[in-house]
Amino acid sequence: MKTALITGSDGFIGKNLLASLMKVDDARILTFDIKDDKKKLSSHLEIADIVYHLAGVNRPEKDDEFNTGNTELTENILKELERMRKCATIVFSSSIQAELDNPYGVSKKRAEDLLIKYSDKLGGFVHIYRLPNVFGKWCRPNYNSVVATFCHNISQGLDITISDETIELELVYIDDVINEFVKFLTNPTHRRGKLFCEIDRKFTVTLGDLAKKIYQLRDIRSSLIVPDLSDDFNRCLHATYLSYLGKNQFSYALDMKTDNRGWLTELIKSKHFGQIFVSKTYKGIVRGNHYHNSKIEKFCVIQGEAEIKFRHVLNGEIISYRVGGAKIEVVDIPPGYTHSIENISNEEMIVIFWANQIYDPDYPDTHYCEV
Repeated sequence: MKTALITGSDGFIGKNLLASLMKVDDARILTFDIKDDKKKLSSHLEIADIVYHLAGVNRPEKDDEFNTGNTELTENILKELERMRKCATIVFSSSIQAELDNPYGVSKKRAEDLLIKYSDKLGGFVHIYRLPNVFGKWCRPNYNSVVATFCHNISQGLDITISDETIELELVYIDDVINEFVKFLTNPTHRRGKLFCEIDRKFTVTLGDLAKKIYQLRDIRSSLIVPDLSDDFNRCLHATYLSYLGKNQFSYALDMKTDNRGWLTELIKSKHFGQIFVSKTYKGIVRGNHYHNSKIEKFCVIQGEAEIKFRHVLNGEIISYRVGGAKIEVVDIPPGYTHSIENISNEEMIVIFWANQIYDPDYPDTHYCEV
């Protein structure tokens, strides 16, 4: 069994790391946060094989707290390990600010220098990550993360402030950071001999584009249009945004278009995969009797029984399929075939539809024609 100690376990990265390490088999996880007694830190260091040193200060009331929370805490950890003559693996979350001449960056750089000295002296395995802006779930808004602040404020209907929309951010996603860190516990040779390490995947975005993307995520509930989720950044940002919804914000109503046939509701749309909608149809009702030149669709009956009829628009042969909720299957609707769907069961019929393009009333590509 390996024992891992997380300092700063109550912080953004610490919480995410703790949740992941708890799922690792044959591992014991110890935690320490800045408010804990120093004796707890010493006893944990005695048995730790790996120290994830994430604790730090980046938005103090006074500048001297940078030194206390970043440099001195690191120094105390290393003094304890030296006293024990212990060569623990240390994974340190530094910052790209360590390259800059500001109080926070200077305190991180001093901590890095102490870690390098410890590694040279005792042969410990030290791995330093100069992280750029990290974003993802559980990050504190209105603190030191613009992504967290934008996601929180926009999801709660609050204003955001942008001083310069052209400012470019370099970002890494929390899951990429955590997956990288977990490897030190599961793979003894991970990054062996590498002092300064990086997260492989990075994203670059301007403040203006970031705000625009988050507003688009907010507007999904009215437009139903989701961004291109084949784009890694869009996918990570979408997950991040949803994590900032309030406990009473998880659900939202949809527009149900009702008539004497039943109802139909659009669920989700995308310029990249089309749209999905669902309908309820009463007994004996027929929907459709139209064809498309290019648009394609898929029908899936999940309740009731349906007869789906097709006819090539240039000949009179009728093709018929009977499908129902007892055996789920998908029926493709090729272009050039007029088609209809009739509820032939004694109950209400529910069907899920997919179309490869969002309905455009100006160019509907839907042409009336009886089957």
